Amino acid sequence: MTTALHERPTKTIPPPAEPPRRKLRGTVLALTVPGLLGMVVSFVLPLVYLLRMSLKTGDSSGMIEDTVSFHSYAQFLTDGYYWKMAWDTLLLGLVVTFFAILVSYPIALFLVRTESRFKGVLIALAIAPLLTSSVVRTYGWIVLLGNQGVVNKTLQATGLTDHPLALVNNKVGVYISLVEIMMPYMILALLAGFGRFSTDLEHAAASLGANRWKVFWRVVWPLSMPGVLTGALLVFVLTISSFITPRLVGGGRVFLLATEIYDQATATLNWPFAAAISFILLALFGFVIVIYQRALRRIESQ
Repeated sequence: MTTALHERPTKTIPPPAEPPRRKLRGTVLALTVPGLLGMVVSFVLPLVYLLRMSLKTGDSSGMIEDTVSFHSYAQFLTDGYYWKMAWDTLLLGLVVTFFAILVSYPIALFLVRTESRFKGVLIALAIAPLLTSSVVRTYGWIVLLGNQGVVNKTLQATGLTDHPLALVNNKVGVYISLVEIMMPYMILALLAGFGRFSTDLEHAAASLGANRWKVFWRVVWPLSMPGVLTGALLVFVLTISSFITPRLVGGGRVFLLATEIYDQATATLNWPFAAAISFILLALFGFVIVIYQRALRRIESQ
């Protein structure tokens, strides 16, 4: 009884009052509306206009008939020339993405593992090409890969070839130059993807008897897959939509969807057909993004 009488009642501190839901929704809406308006004006409306243009009918004289027709899409889908062009574009994206991963992965892995005090400087040097215009780098590759360029002169000096190799005005030069141009994007994506990587995991696997190859394939590679997929998506999309490098290095002899869109819009003046090809290329983007999302979900669920 005495103990119960001397006990002081404890004061309960009420929880902080939650903001009204209506006020919170209003704040979220006010913050979202400017971005949505910008997206509608800069992306949705031009896309709708492009879709409407693709459903019109055009000819080589530049005349556009204001109708609703799928003639431009039928022209593309029924012509083997454009199917081959689409395949060449897809193959270019796949090859450039593969070699960009192959060349950039060791660089990104080194930048993650290094404990040098110049690590920041090394990362800046790896992505420094992004500070230079792709046009300048493309012209640089034209000089390097030309008949009198550094590459051919080196090959002849070492005795590997006795005559200059054709490395420009063809697909080979486009492949080489695009791999180098896309490397900084791949390195950035890989560096972001190595966020789950820790050298302690490598040491733990090695202490259990795994050799270097097993440590790489069982530990390092799976942990870096999100970054690899992100970099692959970024490089693939940028590659199949690239115009300047295929046009300049290819010398007008490499025909891709992006170059064909430009030719149809500026040389042939067939805007409906150019718009239709643009939407076909956009559909290819969507297909690749769907594959990327499924692969990423599968990796994250493991």
